[in-house]
Amino acid sequence: MSSSSSSATTSSNTNKSDKKAIFTDAEVDAFQGLDVSRLSSEDIIARTRLLDNEIKIMKNDIVRISHETQSTRDRIKENKDKIKVNKTLPYLVSNVIELFDLDPQGEEDEGANIDLDAQRKGKCAVIKTSTRQTYFLPVIGLVDPEELKPADLVGVNKDSYLVLEKLPVEYDSRVKAMEVDERPTEQYGDIGGLDKQIQELIEAVVLPMTHKDRFEALGIQPPKGVLLYGPPGTGKTLLARACAAQTKSAFLKLAGPQLVQMFIGDGAKLVRDAFALAKEKAPAIIFIDELDAIGTKRFDSEKAGDREVQRTMLELLNQLDGFQPNHDIKVIAATNRVDILDPALLRSGRLDRKIEFPHPNET
Repeated sequence: MSSSSSSATTSSNTNKSDKKAIFTDAEVDAFQGLDVSRLSSEDIIARTRLLDNEIKIMKNDIVRISHETQSTRDRIKENKDKIKVNKTLPYLVSNVIELFDLDPQGEEDEGANIDLDAQRKGKCAVIKTSTRQTYFLPVIGLVDPEELKPADLVGVNKDSYLVLEKLPVEYDSRVKAMEVDERPTEQYGDIGGLDKQIQELIEAVVLPMTHKDRFEALGIQPPKGVLLYGPPGTGKTLLARACAAQTKSAFLKLAGPQLVQMFIGDGAKLVRDAFALAKEKAPAIIFIDELDAIGTKRFDSEKAGDREVQRTMLELLNQLDGFQPNHDIKVIAATNRVDILDPALLRSGRLDRKIEFPHPNET
């Protein structure tokens, strides 16, 4: 008897240890606290009814949430249809004049009508359409305000004037034609007798573009532009094309006479658009051939044509000073008459490096 009782005690202890191993102390306490067998029939029925009521409430919540979800989906579909209708082409082309934050205005009088536009928060915009009309937009539209900046070109709805799309930057068609689509194939080996000039051009243009990090580490500021001067037929344009091929960069070829336009401000706009296009296509090289057509020394003149040429040169000076030398934009200018160029073009900070192309010698 004693052996059987001891074995029973051992088995019960083993079961308890297994139970504690399977369940945590907190779970064991919860099981012990919820003793349904000690409840009366009325308590069990009451608890069952409470559970049934909670289940009904949860089912009602599920139905309500389902209806709200379906209603939200319907509103989303309706809004998408409205957006699709509003985005029907054609758009009205406009320019962003100004962007600023709109602070809500508080109403002092109780019971006064509330202006919903005055209570809006966030960015608002002022635009000017192609019909020369200016509009204030408390709600910008479908474009993120952080993506917009003044002077951006946007497409707006012709009725509500909401901004529907940000349009690409507009460049003059004549400037787009200046970009050489086919990459130059000339190599330095194709040019003979200009080893010194090739080395100087590599140091001034190619290395700052291909090894930009080394220049920044050493604290060296590369030149902004290079002036190639010499008699006709000495290889100035050929060397510029070989330089563009070596740097694998975009190549914009401008001719000086091409920048001389009839209307006031036309030539300056061409220069601005050319530099803006080069900045977008960076790394890029702008090659200005026959610089003496617009870069002559300034003088007093009563002729409108002379004044327009001087305005174009002033815009070129402004653009040369406008971008930092660490940008991947280099200017190469070529001329046959370096003696008549304005000193402002040749000073340090603009066309820093001057490379002479003499006539080939007999050897």
